[in-house]
Amino acid sequence: MWRTPKFESNHYIGSDPVHSPDPHCDSYFAATRNDAAEYPPLDGDARTDVCVIGAGFTGLSAALLLAERGFSVTVLEQNRVGWGASGRCGGQMVGGVPGEDRLETVAGPVLADSLFDLGYLGHDIIARWVQQYRIDCDLNYGYIDVATKPRHLDKQKFWYDRLCARGSENEVRLVPRGELPQLIGTDRYIGGMLNWRSGHLHPLNLCLGEARAAAGLGVMIHEGSAVLAIEQGARPVVRTSCGKVLADHVLLAGNAYHLLEQATFSSLLFPASTFIVATEPLTQAEMRAINPQNIAVCDQSLVMDYFRLSSDRRLLFGGGCHYTGREPADPRQAMRRRIRAVYPSLADKRLDYAWSGQMAVVIKRVPLLGRLAPNVFYSQGYGGHGLSLSHACGDILCDAVQGNTARLEMFERVSPGRIPLGRKLGGYAMAAEMLYHRLRDRF
Repeated sequence: MWRTPKFESNHYIGSDPVHSPDPHCDSYFAATRNDAAEYPPLDGDARTDVCVIGAGFTGLSAALLLAERGFSVTVLEQNRVGWGASGRCGGQMVGGVPGEDRLETVAGPVLADSLFDLGYLGHDIIARWVQQYRIDCDLNYGYIDVATKPRHLDKQKFWYDRLCARGSENEVRLVPRGELPQLIGTDRYIGGMLNWRSGHLHPLNLCLGEARAAAGLGVMIHEGSAVLAIEQGARPVVRTSCGKVLADHVLLAGNAYHLLEQATFSSLLFPASTFIVATEPLTQAEMRAINPQNIAVCDQSLVMDYFRLSSDRRLLFGGGCHYTGREPADPRQAMRRRIRAVYPSLADKRLDYAWSGQMAVVIKRVPLLGRLAPNVFYSQGYGGHGLSLSHACGDILCDAVQGNTARLEMFERVSPGRIPLGRKLGGYAMAAEMLYHRLRDRF
């Protein structure tokens, strides 16, 4: 899978004086990436308007938006562009903001009215960049939430009504149980909500394309440049083992894979692991039988399954969630059982790729946006819903750099909740809670 970096306190401790970046994990997306560009490590000292820590979707979207607005930007990434969740996720572009109900209670009437738009802002940013910068990332539209419980249907009706009230009545549809086998080739689910505004794409190729676009606008990207510390001040200094960056503003966009500023973050979010497999290519007949309209599917179970087709007709199937950081002894076998429950006819297909990754989870599910200092901002904790939302949060960070912090402050007003027993043991506490809810659902 990947090597876990060694950390001590909030400083990266590498095995060598100069950090050697880990390659991308052995995923289908890494095997089919279309951009082999590499970016040099930071070497010496640099001066920039904004220093971004992390070259995933949050960091790169903020960097590209800032560059489009005329700022000089330096991006520091400890491994490779898109190495974390941005390059290995399921690639489902889903709308909405987790914890929207909590945000509405603190937002005030003006910002509350804009929450819906924020939930789809990332879609619009991605679509613009795919066209403007000619990013080849297999962007397709069509996504369905499917229900396994009656209460899921109630939730779908709530969101359907809400979307229609916002003018999306031509883009969403409630799908009855009887139509699902023709739409997604399985009778496992009892209903669904189809959304043609959401969709799916190749996440690593999108990430690499955004990096290329940012570099084309003058953004300095440095891979293999693990950050040791952020020294706050009127002009913060971001230090790596081979140099430092003096900036007017710093954006921390590391999500689940950094351990910087642990005094702030150790009890606010923790990593949870999920798993994805890619089958051998399906035949045209198999593809038409299970997904003739090429839509992304996600169920609404507590530990959800999510799946779709790749551009070369593979079934990409993700699911499972481990809050303790542990992985199953045989991820392929574990995922094969989940595939069998949805598509029995595909249960014996060869699994050409299997990989895992971590997402950052916040107890109350509201993404964690805020500031460590007046000129040091952060955004993380999307709970697995970050492909589109990370781009919207990049826009929020960009506004904050320019002095408009209204949307950032909306997130700051939500108390995120503290993880019981701290980051390490808290994962076991969360795992126990998830087991309780799963058993309650089952029985």
